[in-house]
Amino acid sequence: MIGSTSASTYWRATASLWQREVVRFLRQRSRILGALGTPIVFWLFIGSGLSQSFRPPGSNEVVDYLAYAYPGTLAAILLFTAIFSPISIIEDRQAGFLQGVLVAPVGRTAIVLGKILGSSTLALMQAALFLTLAPVAHVPLSVLSVVALMAVMAVVSVGLSGLGFWMAWSMESTQGFHAVMNLFLMPMWLLSGALFPATGATGWVRVVMMVNPLAYGLTAMRQCLDVGTGAGQVAHGPGLAMSLVVTTLFAVLMLSVSIRVANRRG
Repeated sequence: MIGSTSASTYWRATASLWQREVVRFLRQRSRILGALGTPIVFWLFIGSGLSQSFRPPGSNEVVDYLAYAYPGTLAAILLFTAIFSPISIIEDRQAGFLQGVLVAPVGRTAIVLGKILGSSTLALMQAALFLTLAPVAHVPLSVLSVVALMAVMAVVSVGLSGLGFWMAWSMESTQGFHAVMNLFLMPMWLLSGALFPATGATGWVRVVMMVNPLAYGLTAMRQCLDVGTGAGQVAHGPGLAMSLVVTTLFAVLMLSVSIRVANRRG
């Protein structure tokens, strides 16, 4: 690990891998369009269609669905970018680049940190771009809310990137990775409270939403935005303190698991 090389070499390797992930992504415009464009189109179409008829359980007022779904769309951007960015691990293995990095005189933890930080940075960049559409959703932003939101999204991104790294490290093909993650990601997002609050769901769905780590990250994001149009009040999720604790623990767990699997020999 870090003891096998100097600290400067270790962090230089981490920074190099982080930079490679960012530059590689920015050069592939189709990835930018897919990761950012799809959630935006989905949000605009579904949000516009339900904007005048969304009435959550326990509420007698129609809630602006564009505002309600706005944090959920942010979560979708983070989720799909952070999860699918580590697919480069499979591509690097097939091209022989990963094998060259593994035999370099740096700890494998540097590889994990470089990849995860790169994926998290890409997710945050795209989420920050989506914040410019807040006026369309009638979501007011302040300097404090943006700073708090970016901090929460950074933790969420690290957790999701760690999950993506863990899955990609053990996969041999990009096709298999896409198949497994598509089956896993959509339910994770749908049952996070992104499209509907837990109060209107059946019993077993509420249970699944309670154990979904993304639901806690989304709740923290909603409370940072504090939309004030009624959308925040209908979520009825866990408190901010619990949401931050669970989100942080998930990020630490995924980072630890990724480091552990990467340091396995074989």
